[in-house]
Amino acid sequence: MQHKLTQMVKKETLGELIRFGIVGTTAAAIHYGVYWVLQHWINVNVAYTIGYIVSFLVNYYLSAHFTFKEKTSAKNGLGFGGAHLTNYLLHIVLFNFFLWIGLSRELAPIAVLAIAVPTNFVLVRFVFKHFKSK
Repeated sequence: MQHKLTQMVKKETLGELIRFGIVGTTAAAIHYGVYWVLQHWINVNVAYTIGYIVSFLVNYYLSAHFTFKEKTSAKNGLGFGGAHLTNYLLHIVLFNFFLWIGLSRELAPIAVLAIAVPTNFVLVRFVFKHFKSK
């Protein structure tokens, strides 16, 4: 019985991880696309932040309904926002660090994603597992 339960949990987590990857890829593409267009005309940090906000909105909806199969609620919305505030701060610090060490404006966001995406999965999974809507 314990073995079967462990297998179910692993299967559920694997499914979440795959769905998270799909949602994360979509959100990252939106973030990067908005950033890439805007960085030609406005400050790169402002462009990066606007891209992050747009992708955040899409990410919340898809994470709730597709990745974790939960309803959106004020409770998990606030938790998701808190997790993403932490994630945004990590993003913007890493983004500016990568620009500072000489990565191009086009490559710096990609380097950020390599670090921030795994961190975000842990934070967001915690939110949807511990702030379930009733």
